Amino acid sequence: MPNAQRPAACRGHALESNTRLFASIRFVYDSRVKHVLMVASAPWRWEEEFVALVRRADEVLAADGGANHLARIGVLPAAVVGDLDSIRPSVRRWVGEDRIVSRPSQDATDLDKTLAFAFDERGAGAVTVLAATGGRPDHALENLSLLVRWSARGEVDGWDAAARIVPVRDRARLATTAGQVVSLLPLGRTEKVWTEGLQWPLAGEALELAVRTSVHNVATGEAFEVRVAGGALLVFLLRS
Repeated sequence: MPNAQRPAACRGHALESNTRLFASIRFVYDSRVKHVLMVASAPWRWEEEFVALVRRADEVLAADGGANHLARIGVLPAAVVGDLDSIRPSVRRWVGEDRIVSRPSQDATDLDKTLAFAFDERGAGAVTVLAATGGRPDHALENLSLLVRWSARGEVDGWDAAARIVPVRDRARLATTAGQVVSLLPLGRTEKVWTEGLQWPLAGEALELAVRTSVHNVATGEAFEVRVAGGALLVFLLRS
């Protein structure tokens, strides 16, 4: 992955060191598929583990203002996608016009456009999204729904300061540590949900966002399994 000197206007304290480890970082994407990491534009603080995620990706993209975050650690994105109203002029000059992908339509968000670009034009098989939450709550909710929407095209997950967020449409086996907090939140309604490896298992119960969810469950070992019928949900693997 290319690295470059960050623009002078973006220099300064770029990296927040954190000794906490990612409890669920022990997942490995299928090496046969292209893993794209993209950075959105919600408020973001770099930690060593997040930088490691960036540097091990096959390709890095920015959703408009996400390029500002990447400039702080000197990582040049392969492309910056969106309506380009958030990228700083100094960062745009640093990136270069040959990497700017203008998508001015207001019918989709910049993150939605960047996900479409990754899957449709860059051959992504797996996508990790950073900086999708933590800002405006309406944007955060929309971005979480995008994780579910695009998981129909490939493996998708998101990371923020609190958790790894994984959409599940069918079934998944996810790495955990014993005692790790796990929450299951449906988008709308899921008709049936089964789990194994959680302290309070689900055995085919329905979950519905405004009726019943499964918040602050606890993993009992090094992995847990979840199966969904009739709907989709988000699994939040809380960081220790």
